[in-house]
Amino acid sequence: MFRIDRNLTADDLDKALRADVAEGLSARPKRLPPKWFYDERGSALFEEITALPEYYPTRAERAILELRADAVAESADAEALIELGSGSGIKTRLLLEAMGDHGRLNRFVPVDVSGDFLASSARRVADDHPGLDVHAVVGDFEEHLGLLPVASAGERRLLAVLGSTIGNQEPGPRAAFLRDVRGVLGHGDSLLLGVDLVKDAARLVAAYDDAQGITAAFNRNVLNVINHKLGADFDPAAFDHLARWNAEREWIEMRLRSRTDQRVRIAGLGLEVDFAAGEEMLTEISAKFRREGLAAELDAAGFDLVHWWTDPDGDFALALASVR
Repeated sequence: MFRIDRNLTADDLDKALRADVAEGLSARPKRLPPKWFYDERGSALFEEITALPEYYPTRAERAILELRADAVAESADAEALIELGSGSGIKTRLLLEAMGDHGRLNRFVPVDVSGDFLASSARRVADDHPGLDVHAVVGDFEEHLGLLPVASAGERRLLAVLGSTIGNQEPGPRAAFLRDVRGVLGHGDSLLLGVDLVKDAARLVAAYDDAQGITAAFNRNVLNVINHKLGADFDPAAFDHLARWNAEREWIEMRLRSRTDQRVRIAGLGLEVDFAAGEEMLTEISAKFRREGLAAELDAAGFDLVHWWTDPDGDFALALASVR
């Protein structure tokens, strides 16, 4: 069975982009949310990034799931998998297969902002898993958690946020998000988080500043999106890609630095924005975690950390938490 709830329209996304660009380019310092990297070209670039030798997180997380998906399924003992983001890749398949083998899985709820991507990927899951109720939800999971399908009586759910997605949130919003997740889950439900771990700064920076320049192109793509969607005249080549390790906050910062004094016009907003030579604009943070720190964050949100699995090199972790 396949069905899809559409809580975000193209008009909603356009309004959100307008608001984020107007606010972010008027801020001091300037910033843009990372979710606007992902048009068709941005998504393709990110797929290239995941295969780069410098970019270990995707491989490390998959390695954990290849070893531990059965343990996740057994511990969560869930009948429904809710996945915030993704919904089509090998990591999702590993979880679905393990939960199916465990004998309890009967429903899959993938959530993503891209309706077209979600519809096609969720249909493939439905085709590959006859008898599984695939209930896709188009929405921004930072805003639409309350619109997730209601659990059936006695249904145990596993909610998964993989790929260290929560690392893109600063501590305050991340704490609010975890509380919101706790609010939609009930007794017996579980939360599965994929998180990148603190490690040598040189390796971290290399993962976000690869030798081939793919990540640089991905970072600049946010300017292409604004050009296309809002009629702006950004010259992406006039901005340098930067990746820095913030040791105090233990996160990677991706920035775009203006090479010259320049003025950018965003016709769709009736806005002109000046950049000084050397001025930097924040486009993404990617927080890295330690076990004790994440356990404390989960505890504050109403979860107990029950399992912590890492890849053989200790680069990445899967954290399974139960609702308290």
